[in-house]
Amino acid sequence: MDNMKEHEYYTAKELADKLRVNIMTIYRAIAAKKLTAYKIGKDFRIEQKEFHNFLEKSKIK
Repeated sequence: MDNMKEHEYYTAKELADKLRVNIMTIYRAIAAKKLTAYKIGKDFRIEQKEFHNFLEKSKIK
């Protein structure tokens, strides 16, 4: 059960809401391979650590 907590997943909609962007922005990031996602049926799931990696790579330094 603890192993499941390590692998928390977000939907594309949840990330769009969290970042206050249009869901198409998330889909484009996935299509451009800037954001790694799992496709389950018609839906995408993004691992929490992948989301954090995406944010770090997007940071302006």
